[in-house]
Amino acid sequence: KWQERISVDPLVCHGPACIKGTRIMVSLVLDNLAAGLPIGAILSSYPSLGPEDIQAALEYAAELARQRTIILPSGAA
Repeated sequence: KWQERISVDPLVCHGPACIKGTRIMVSLVLDNLAAGLPIGAILSSYPSLGPEDIQAALEYAAELARQRTIILPSGAA
């Protein structure tokens, strides 16, 4: 469950979702994945992360996507 690995604390990085016990923001993990970085490269760059943290970031993003809809202009692909 992503709730076991992700926290939101206003005293850590001013409050965005972070991997628990780190100052690594979930958005940073997702940005790296979206840029096409392999999971191994992300883990090498951030040794305090484990594969389960990356999975939790994806699960968190999926949860947000289920709860929020972004309206795109008509004709947008």
